[in-house]
Amino acid sequence: MATLSFWGGVGTVTGSKYLVESGRSRVLVDCGLFQGLRELRERNWDEPPFDAKSLDAVVITHAHVDHTGYLPRVVALGFDGPVYCSRGTADLLKLLLPDSARLQEEEADYRNRHNLTRHRPALPLYTDTDARATLKLIHVCPNTGEPTEVAEGVKASFRVAGHILGSSLVLLELDGAGTDGKGRRVLFSGDLGHYHQPIIRDPVEPPACDYLLVESTYGDRLHEAEDPKTALARVINEAAQRGGPLLIPSFAVGRTQELLYYIRELEDERRIPILPV
Repeated sequence: MATLSFWGGVGTVTGSKYLVESGRSRVLVDCGLFQGLRELRERNWDEPPFDAKSLDAVVITHAHVDHTGYLPRVVALGFDGPVYCSRGTADLLKLLLPDSARLQEEEADYRNRHNLTRHRPALPLYTDTDARATLKLIHVCPNTGEPTEVAEGVKASFRVAGHILGSSLVLLELDGAGTDGKGRRVLFSGDLGHYHQPIIRDPVEPPACDYLLVESTYGDRLHEAEDPKTALARVINEAAQRGGPLLIPSFAVGRTQELLYYIRELEDERRIPILPV
């Protein structure tokens, strides 16, 4: 018999944490920070609804902080088991987790210097030491569908999800998890990309499963069909003709690299003027 608990990524789009308990094994799928509104960020300071020391493993779908940024906190609370992810995710975590820790430390320092805390002293959610300790727990798995035993009676396999570098569909195979005593297959989509992106591989066809957990951040809307490269060219040309700067807010991992790629292509195609970026 297996159970699945949702401790984030529900009712909001951040803080993804899904606890799978099967037999004697407890596996956490994703371990993200709550982000956005203050009342969401404050949830990061709540005691986690699971005992960090009791987890057998953590499995990560992709490196974005709303799926991984709580990992150092769990490590600080006593988790010392393996963290399984793809090679691309592991490489990004080497950059993102220490950077997240630096931001936590800088925020605590700012609050202390400006007396903006109810606590004396204000402490970071976790430190660079916690982030470095987390990186030592990472185990790389192939992103091609081969299963890896991540805990007793639990196998995980990773397949390309097309969201960012290393992003994966994660299939958990749980031995004897059904009420009939047979195994069950649970698929976690993580964040999904779309087809024909310039620098990320297309998502693969998902494997057969008994249960599917799928992201739905944009599930309630239809996007316009305009080619993003054409739209970008139009905006850049409008800004250039006005003689003003163009500021493009963008996620640091994934979207920024795609924008830079498009800008270089548009310059090479002479569809936009060559401007400093």
